[in-house]
Amino acid sequence: MTLSFADLSKWLREADRSGFRPFRLVVLRNIVVEPLETYLRYGAARLGLDLDVQWGDYDTISSEAVGEVSKWISLDTQAVMVFCHLEGASWGLARQFNSLDRTHQAAERARVVDWTETVVRGIRSKTQAMILWQGFLTPAYPAQGIFDSQTSHGQLGAIRQLNDAVRDALRRTPGAYFVDLDLCRGRVGDRHFYDYRYWHMGRAPFSLEAYEEIASENLKFLRAVVGKAKKCLVLDCDNVLWGGVVGEDGLANLKLGASYPGSTYQEFQQVVLDLHQRGVILALCSKNNEADVREVFGRHPDMILQEAHFAAQRVNWNNKVTNLRELAAELNIGLDSMVFVDDSEFEINLVRSQLPEVETIHIPAAMASRAGHRLLSAGLFDTLTVSAEDARRGQMYREEAIRQHQRAAATDLEGYYRSLDMRLEIGFVDDLSLPRVAQQTQKTNQFNLTTRRYTEADIQAFARREDAAVIFARLRDRFGDSGIVGTCILIFAQGEALIDTFLLSCRALGRGVEDAFLSQSLRLAKARGASAVVGEYYATGKNAQVSDFFASRGFEEIGAGDGGADRRFRLDLSRPVPPEPEYFGGIEAPIPLAAPNRA
Repeated sequence: MTLSFADLSKWLREADRSGFRPFRLVVLRNIVVEPLETYLRYGAARLGLDLDVQWGDYDTISSEAVGEVSKWISLDTQAVMVFCHLEGASWGLARQFNSLDRTHQAAERARVVDWTETVVRGIRSKTQAMILWQGFLTPAYPAQGIFDSQTSHGQLGAIRQLNDAVRDALRRTPGAYFVDLDLCRGRVGDRHFYDYRYWHMGRAPFSLEAYEEIASENLKFLRAVVGKAKKCLVLDCDNVLWGGVVGEDGLANLKLGASYPGSTYQEFQQVVLDLHQRGVILALCSKNNEADVREVFGRHPDMILQEAHFAAQRVNWNNKVTNLRELAAELNIGLDSMVFVDDSEFEINLVRSQLPEVETIHIPAAMASRAGHRLLSAGLFDTLTVSAEDARRGQMYREEAIRQHQRAAATDLEGYYRSLDMRLEIGFVDDLSLPRVAQQTQKTNQFNLTTRRYTEADIQAFARREDAAVIFARLRDRFGDSGIVGTCILIFAQGEALIDTFLLSCRALGRGVEDAFLSQSLRLAKARGASAVVGEYYATGKNAQVSDFFASRGFEEIGAGDGGADRRFRLDLSRPVPPEPEYFGGIEAPIPLAAPNRA
């Protein structure tokens, strides 16, 4: 954010947010952090959210969370932020540490952790909202001075142990997350993070710089939960992955290696590789001779990234707007899922003007040493979970490219599908599949009938309900394991089943997986006694391809929904359930036989 606090306030007063999605946030605290609201609302607006911030009364964390009725927390609350300053939680650990022996230190930590668990349970009993617990800050000048860092029994160690215990406690509550304020302070710097005068005047400890950074860190969680996290990083080559222009300087003269300035590019490549290993799709978009770029990847000894890390590439002399469109089509993702990095201001401005939905990051050669910082600080790829599928996502997209290549060459499409030997596993959500299922609701946009976004806590709550079922689809074929590619949530009421959520990963589209998964979902509904199934479609700017999905599968359109659905459809289950495509090698689906065990 480059605007001043006053400019942000003015923008919020004047901006038209009529088309933005409402989002209700409750803040509980034992300190004054109200200036945070301006930064939160501005950052949320950039995500298309109209943020309604509700402030709990000062120092009422316990009563709001644990009391029978909360003044602010309700079922429609979507996120709860908790600021518990250590001085208010434990004066002994914060200010009188040297007066406590180890027994009393341990007792204080245990008490604070127990209190934290009580508060979190209280919040969760009132709402399924995401809980953002702000971590306890470690002191810049610990109680035992420089000796404090030499022992695990000092104040620093005690507070770090406290944070670890709180983090573990939060992990036991799906949808509760730890926000590390020490990271925020480290980025701003201790001298600029605090406002000691306002702390003493009104228990407002932070500077405006601190509020901006804290808001930025918390907005990463909001970005993820509302499905705004990016999926694909598209990179230029010259002066981005290496210093210099390979076509002019030649392989031997590129700046890339362990010493400066080549080390800046090697460091950036490592940052990119780290993103790839946590599930970000990589693509190349470079004006270059393809042979020259291949030579760098194949022969330069200091390349960290390899061609195998990239799911798609456009290395040619076409304009980059066209290339980005083609990459999005090849990967079957939306342009708004992409982040494009280039050193050329011309190319960045061209993409910004022609493809405003693509996030752009301009990194001129003079700023190469901060390239990794620029990329990571934006938090564009941050997700609430990292699933087993994430680690293999790049490989999955490369496998999909092979499938598409062979499909294009096939003369008998059904024969091609049969040759894939596709095997579909349908199962009830469990502890292992929970993170991926929640992540799918947060990230899937194109083949998503309702685009409802759910946290792990939401999914777990559905799974525990007697009147609901959450199932997933896992796909394998002769090219590899695509992991969990589909999620369906059914809600049973008055003899019918409502399809609350039906979605499929873009990499599984076009092979009949959606039909096989729908068929199994309908069989489950019928086995659970439903006489009909109702499906809903909520139109977005990204899911037009599924507007007629239910109609084309035998459902009868019954008009718009009371809850805002653009179209509603109904299928009478007294008729035969539409069959799965015959070309699947196998479908493992025990779900019609029994309901899951509920904890």
